[in-house]
Amino acid sequence: MATVRKTITLTDKQDGWIKAQIDAGHYTNDSEYIRDLIRREQERSAGIEAIRAALIEGEASGEPSPFDVSAFKQRMLAAHG
Repeated sequence: MATVRKTITLTDKQDGWIKAQIDAGHYTNDSEYIRDLIRREQERSAGIEAIRAALIEGEASGEPSPFDVSAFKQRMLAAHG
């Protein structure tokens, strides 16, 4: 995989946080930590998009039908004891 070199500016507090994560053994260097943050944000964004898509699909599926809680409980008891 090709890599691209970037230069970023951090506050002293942010730099200290990254160094603490490295010192704790969670990461081997600054770049590994930043890449992990980006991967986690990509996963989080993908999850949010999946939820949005499901909500849109649900809204487009039409009017809701009535829900009978008692009947549901009886079906679950019958099926799962």
